[in-house]
Amino acid sequence: RADKDLFKTAHFFEFLQELELKNVALTAGEKLKVKGEILHDAERFQIDLGCDPEDLALHFNPRFHDDADGAVLVYNSKIGGSWGDEKREIDNPLQRGSDVKIVLKLCGDMFEVELPDGQEVQFPNRAGMDVISYVRIKGDFKLTSFKIC
Repeated sequence: RADKDLFKTAHFFEFLQELELKNVALTAGEKLKVKGEILHDAERFQIDLGCDPEDLALHFNPRFHDDADGAVLVYNSKIGGSWGDEKREIDNPLQRGSDVKIVLKLCGDMFEVELPDGQEVQFPNRAGMDVISYVRIKGDFKLTSFKIC
């Protein structure tokens, strides 16, 4: 019975594909390094940094089949439960089925997102958060490691 429950739990988390961390302490100058595999049939995934699900200083959302732009990188913030204006990057170097490393750095008044091809995108810290205490990685992405450094 215990083995069956363990299998169900492991299968559930594989299906859910979400990691949520609270009470993190990412401060200016520090980086979050995320490694994983973009699923072969990926539609989208997201990496959120903030203080809770309703207050996100950075919402990084690669999409592989966006109705408007096809494969696109979407950046946004969510303050008090309300989304801001999206920043959309049409140049999306991320590919379905590939292993990737994405580095997100808090630089005080902005975030720097380093993509696997060396492309670096900046996004303003609209919420003015000095400390990131909440991290969520969710969607069509198999996380293999993450590190705050």
